[in-house]
Amino acid sequence: MRIDLHTHSTASDGTDTPAQLVANAAAAGLDVVALTDHDTVRGHAEAAAALPEGLTLVTGAELSCRIDGVGLHMLAYLFDPDEPELARERELVRDDRVPRARTMVRKLQELGVPVEWEQVARIAGDGSVGRPHVATALVELGVVETVSDAFTPEWLADGGRAYAEKHELDPFDAIRLVKAAGGVTVFAHPAAVKRGEVVSESSIARLAAAGLDGIEVDHMDHDEPTRARLRGLARDLGLLTTGSSDYHGSRKTVGLGEYTTDPEIYGEITRRATGAFPVPGAGGRGPA
Repeated sequence: MRIDLHTHSTASDGTDTPAQLVANAAAAGLDVVALTDHDTVRGHAEAAAALPEGLTLVTGAELSCRIDGVGLHMLAYLFDPDEPELARERELVRDDRVPRARTMVRKLQELGVPVEWEQVARIAGDGSVGRPHVATALVELGVVETVSDAFTPEWLADGGRAYAEKHELDPFDAIRLVKAAGGVTVFAHPAAVKRGEVVSESSIARLAAAGLDGIEVDHMDHDEPTRARLRGLARDLGLLTTGSSDYHGSRKTVGLGEYTTDPEIYGEITRRATGAFPVPGAGGRGPA
C-alpha cells in the first residue's frame, strides 16, 4: 500500500481542487490519501464525491497552533467535523486569516514590494487565504524565485520582516479537542528549521504526555540525519511516525506520494480514530 497522509487543495492553499487532488492521487499510484487543508474541512465532500475506485480518502485538517511563541502545525485525522468546540476553534482561525494576510501585504508594501491585496485575493480564490498565497504573489512579482524562497526571515518566515500573527490554538487544547471529537493527532514537519524556529524536543515530550499520537518524520523539509533523530525521539516517547508529501499542487515541487506512511502505522491511526472512518472509493465523478 502507498499512503500519503498530508495534502492540500484549493479549499486552503493548494492548487488542485479536491476532486482533482483525488484523481491525481489515484494517477500517482496511491492507495490512501489524506486531505488535510489548513483549519478547514470544506474540501472533504467534493473529494469524497469524486473519489476514484481503489483509492481511500482519510479526512483531516492541519490546525494552526503556537507553543512558547513558536508556531506549529497539528495534523488531525478522522475527527467528527461537527463537534462544536473544535469547529468553533477552526472558525476563529479562519476568520483571522484575511486580516492577517492584509497586514502582511501592508508590511510588504512598506518594504517597497508593489504587492496589492487584490492580487493575493485573486491567488487565494475561494481558498482559506494564507502565507503561501502571499508567497505566490511575490513569485509573480519576481521578488523571489519560488514559494519556498519567500519563507525566510527576509520575508514571510515566523518572525520575518513581513510576518504577521493570527489566532492560533494552544497545541494542548488542539490535542484535547481533536481527541474529544474522536480524532488522532500528528505533529506536522516538527523539525522544518528552514521555516523558522522549531519546537524543542522537551516540548514535544510534553505534547506526547498530553496525548499526541505521532510525529511526521519523512517530509521534504527533513534531511536524513533529522529523520533518524526524530525516529529515535518517537521511539523514546512512544509516538507513531508518519511520512507525507505535504502536497500543494504546483505551489511546491514535491509530488503526491513522494513520501509515504507505513501501512501498519496507518492501521494504528484508523484503529485509534472513532470520530470518522476512511472513505473507500467507488468511482467518483472525476475532476471538476
